[in-house]
Amino acid sequence: MTSDTSGQGDQGHGTSRHWGLTIGAIGVVFGDIGTSPLYAMREALHHARAGTDPHLATFGVISLVFWALVLLVTIKYVIFLMRADNAGEGGTLALMALAQKALGRYSATVFFLGVCGAALFYGDSIITPALSVLSAVEGVKDAPGIGHTLDQYILPVALVILLSLFLVQSRGTEKVARLFGPVMLLWFVVIAGMGVYYIAQKPAILAALSPHYGVSFLLANGITGFMILGSVFLVVTGAEALYADMGHFGRQPISTAWLWIVFPSLILNYLGQGALTLIDPTAQTNPFWRMVPDAFYWPVLLLAGLATIIASQAVITGAFSMTQQAVQLGLLPRMDIQRTSETQAGQIYVPQINSLLMGGVIFLVVMFRSSDALTSAYGIAVTGTMFISTIMAYIVIRRIWHWSRPRTLMLLVPLGVIEAIFMASNLTKLLSGAWMPLAFGGLLILVMTTWIRGAHILTAKAKRDSLPMADLVEILEKRPPHRVAGTAIFLTSDASLAPVALMHNLKHNKMLHEKNIILTVNTANIPRVATDQRVDVVQLNADFTIVTLSFGFMETPNIPQALGLCRKHGVKFDIMATSFFIGKRSVVPSANSDMPVWQDKLFIFLMKNATNPTSFFHIPPGRVVELGTQVTV
Repeated sequence: MTSDTSGQGDQGHGTSRHWGLTIGAIGVVFGDIGTSPLYAMREALHHARAGTDPHLATFGVISLVFWALVLLVTIKYVIFLMRADNAGEGGTLALMALAQKALGRYSATVFFLGVCGAALFYGDSIITPALSVLSAVEGVKDAPGIGHTLDQYILPVALVILLSLFLVQSRGTEKVARLFGPVMLLWFVVIAGMGVYYIAQKPAILAALSPHYGVSFLLANGITGFMILGSVFLVVTGAEALYADMGHFGRQPISTAWLWIVFPSLILNYLGQGALTLIDPTAQTNPFWRMVPDAFYWPVLLLAGLATIIASQAVITGAFSMTQQAVQLGLLPRMDIQRTSETQAGQIYVPQINSLLMGGVIFLVVMFRSSDALTSAYGIAVTGTMFISTIMAYIVIRRIWHWSRPRTLMLLVPLGVIEAIFMASNLTKLLSGAWMPLAFGGLLILVMTTWIRGAHILTAKAKRDSLPMADLVEILEKRPPHRVAGTAIFLTSDASLAPVALMHNLKHNKMLHEKNIILTVNTANIPRVATDQRVDVVQLNADFTIVTLSFGFMETPNIPQALGLCRKHGVKFDIMATSFFIGKRSVVPSANSDMPVWQDKLFIFLMKNATNPTSFFHIPPGRVVELGTQVTV
């Protein structure tokens, strides 16, 4: 009897934890896709060709919306891609690392696809806050008894909300994040309820779920129908978040939230919007806000504002997380990554990225001035990221899941074709705004490729100019230098070569410490490295020990903390009686460089603005000795 009760208790605890994570996922993962009813249906109907049967337009748009959500979100992400996790983590860079690991070798193509996916994610990150907050604030246009008297305040209010959102990032969101889930759950209940109310008045709208209407609508609109797909795609923006946030909540809670709460709520709301446009064709101008009963208009407007702020917060947090991964994988220079919570590992703040996103978002709001105009810029970055994930998924499914080629192609080719069509449709909006996220993404691709190329050139140059560690050990055994007490730790990227700081210390100070540790920090192709696999120690001789610290691409390297594990490997020292020697390189452009001069200068700029290794690796500043050298790139 006791064991049965215990089992029921464990089961009950597991169930409550599952639903707790599910509600948490609703607040963080589904903010973007959950606020798309504010503008998606309006934009798709708006772009229908003049003269198209309004009945067919409504049925056709809802049919396309339903099948886009089923194919691209439910089938691709929830059923299949979320199974392709890298030690529980998802997202473009996690998938890239998993694909590299599946190949068993470095692939420049896969690496470049990961770079492009990460860059496009940032392009999406500056549009989501601007579009979602603007679309919510614009709800005052249809507020009962107000008319258009508040229209002039829409832009200033949206700017104040967005500025406030970015300015509070440094304080962390741990406390308010607890409210995200309940607020978004209420949002989905409200929009589902509004949908059911109008479906009950026009139940014939349920027939719109048939794919027949979507195909008929596209054929009736010709080339315009192709362009409408770009507006329909607005309903799936945010789908990448299901995969990217998998490490925070787990596959099951996210799947449960989507299948039982989010997806039904979205479909009911879109069906309700369609039913309303059949009852009152004038509602096509803004079907979501025309659904809201006058008595509940202001509470729903406030709830919509909160929902869009939460959606924006989730995107900003995602950009911080992506940056941490990109820095660890060597795609970007070291940045100041601050933890804003003692208990939540995912709560980080990156000042440089926060400032970049804030500037981009404010620029967008001021430049486009309305959600109507901003929707033209939305979608292209998301379709690009989705298409890239489909390509990399092929490697994972073939190499890790061991599917046959025909079976893999049967799954991915239809999805890839659909995504390619959506991407081509969004490209038709290139001149009206889609250029912006592409330009932003292109700029980031340039920055990443420059950083990767420049770092590779410097590494190759260091290998040519450096003395192998084995040769140095042999030389020092024959001609021992003056010895001093204590431990010296020399940071280097290649332990097989004598660190620059060590060579300068021997050359200028003409002495060697009693104990010398050659320290390298590696980033693994997994999100997190287990503590017992963190440290690897190789004893060269009595004077030199090579220590390799391994961190996952979602971890922040803390050298002093990791070095504490060395005691288990027989390496003992007092961290506060140890000197850390760091080689500081002063880089100057070279006429004979492998890169153009302008790219040399960009790389030098990135190096100068990279976070000091002392801060990045959390080394006590008072224990650091920097020895400089000048190199050309």
